[in-house]
Amino acid sequence: MKLYRNAGNIKAGLFILGISLVIGLLAYTQILVNQLRTDNRSIVRLYASLIANVVSEDNDTNLDYVFENIIQKVKFPLIQTDIDHNPQMWKNLPESVSTDKQIKSFIKSMDKYNEPILLTYNDSKIGEINFGYLHYGDSAIVQKLQLWSYIEIAAIGLFVFLGFLGFSFIRNNEKKHIWVGMARETAHQLGTPVSALIGWVDWLNEHPEKIDKIIPEMRMDLQRLEQIGRRFSKMGTKSDFEEFDLSERIGRIVTYLEKRIPSLGKKVELRNDIHPGIMIFANGSLLAWSIENIIRNGIDAIERNNGEVSISLRRYDKDIKIRIQDNGKGIPKKDWKNIFRPGFSTKHAGWGLGLSLSSRIIEDIHGGELKVLESSIDNGSILEISL
Repeated sequence: MKLYRNAGNIKAGLFILGISLVIGLLAYTQILVNQLRTDNRSIVRLYASLIANVVSEDNDTNLDYVFENIIQKVKFPLIQTDIDHNPQMWKNLPESVSTDKQIKSFIKSMDKYNEPILLTYNDSKIGEINFGYLHYGDSAIVQKLQLWSYIEIAAIGLFVFLGFLGFSFIRNNEKKHIWVGMARETAHQLGTPVSALIGWVDWLNEHPEKIDKIIPEMRMDLQRLEQIGRRFSKMGTKSDFEEFDLSERIGRIVTYLEKRIPSLGKKVELRNDIHPGIMIFANGSLLAWSIENIIRNGIDAIERNNGEVSISLRRYDKDIKIRIQDNGKGIPKKDWKNIFRPGFSTKHAGWGLGLSLSSRIIEDIHGGELKVLESSIDNGSILEISL
């Protein structure tokens, strides 16, 4: 239920997470690329000074040696040109770059990211002489880093997209399940008073002389039908709180269910352990509905003939504790929290909405807590409401 209500926040969170990861990844990759480019430029500057020293000696043999044996050690594309940018020597070019035209085009592409270094030397007579440029490109590591960042961005985008699809599927499936479950829960709520009314009609046919005793019970069931309609109409609206006697309200629920358990096909005894006079400020209709749901859930969990459901109510300082204990089939510990999730049910024909509604009424509307206090297989369960 909370997942459904927070759908927009979850989708926005996924989008923000994806954008943050992409921005962070791009920023970090760019920092690494800039650092590597700075290191490459330092190396090229060193080579430029070596070339300048060799040129000043006017020895082509030494220049070839520097380019062939020293510059060859670098792992990135490197092209030496004259002052008019005409290629003279090059290393580490792609195999697809071989003609003079292709080399000049490759120089332009390298210069977009790495400014060429001017080759100069000092002549004792003329002064500083510019005799060419060193053009260099990104190393294989830099290229792989840039490519890998786009691969990671694509992977993050795919993850976010799949997250959207998966969440939308879960949300739509949950929405469908809730609507079907709501219909089943409505039928479940209507079942007790309707079954009781049918039973009273049959009883009247057999014992017409007892009409005076039956009419009040039938009126109570009709009032219950009206009450069920009001309960559903209040779901999703602002709750009206009032102060009332919680002990008396729970007592009425127990009394009502006691007389109608036979119509449910159960042999269950309801034990009343309610301290009198406990007042509370709450929505009486919705809180009574949630408590009745839990009691009915306890009754449904009993498959033995000597079934028993105990309802206790106590006040501890500022807290009110309601405990519903049954001797039914119990709840596996791994499902203690799952039973309050919409759509989850341990019953073969259940739709998992009753306890979910009770949890929302108690926790979201009244700020309380509903939890499984104890449970063991075949020995029953204790559910506790804290208000």
